Amino acid sequence: MENKDTFVKKLRSSGLRPTRQRIEICKALYDRKKTFHFTISDLAKILKSKSNEKISLATIYNTVSAFKNRNYLKEISINSNKSYFDTNVSNHHHFFNESTDELIDLKNEDVGNIKLKKKIPGKKIKSVEVLIKIQNNN
Repeated sequence: MENKDTFVKKLRSSGLRPTRQRIEICKALYDRKKTFHFTISDLAKILKSKSNEKISLATIYNTVSAFKNRNYLKEISINSNKSYFDTNVSNHHHFFNESTDELIDLKNEDVGNIKLKKKIPGKKIKSVEVLIKIQNNN
């Protein structure tokens, strides 16, 4: 669990002024025992239910974007129009349940060695993260 000073530092280091609304966003993201996955829409619903502050969607989006750019959040693109964000910024893999729209962490040790046969000249691999899409049996 983090405190207000930590949130203020995180906001300032992301180039954001620590307003009451942004501090509420930090609380929703980081004042919890476990990391979690969310969409912007999910976060807006959480904030609406837990905060007395009125927080615009633009403020939520801009704060999340600044945190992502500072590597405080990781973005996981599911498809061209759906992204999740993860408060766990370590390299790890995910299951995505298409039946429930749930993103589930998968530890690195749960995936065997990945061998890439193609390299791109002038580029180096930063990380390899696997997204495995699953669905419920019906």
